[in-house]
Amino acid sequence: MLDTVDHRRGKRLRGEETFEDLALGDWFKTAGRTVTEADVVGFAALTWDRNPAHTDAVHAANSIFGERVAQGMLGLSYALGLVPSSTILALRRLKHVVFKAPILFGDTIHVEGYVTGLQPYSDEVGLLTGRWKVLKDDGSVAVKMEIDALIRRRNANDALDD
Repeated sequence: MLDTVDHRRGKRLRGEETFEDLALGDWFKTAGRTVTEADVVGFAALTWDRNPAHTDAVHAANSIFGERVAQGMLGLSYALGLVPSSTILALRRLKHVVFKAPILFGDTIHVEGYVTGLQPYSDEVGLLTGRWKVLKDDGSVAVKMEIDALIRRRNANDALDD
């Protein structure tokens, strides 16, 4: 289950692994990132997502959250950036993304996840499937998702030289 990452299922990932180094159940936990008002304002300007739940303190005070919240896509974007990997070449697909709880100004988030699928794709890359959750500093889950990514194979450089 996505909400319960069992760290005993595999080895802890460092972010340098190639496709052949991975096994089902391998897991990771990222460093944290505090979400600020400046982040939300900047994301609103960049994406034109100026929903008053994010940008209008008076409006947001009367919302179901009682205060301004970060855009869901901002939290998702930070999650993708927090996961260190020098061998992931491309994001292929996000599936079953569920926004569980709002990310508030000042919340520190981190990502935990594990490998749920591995499939050879070509001589250069493999398809990695994983389940990730974005956790807030209070331990609550803000976002959960399944992700597919293309990851470098160990002998990719040899295949490219042919």
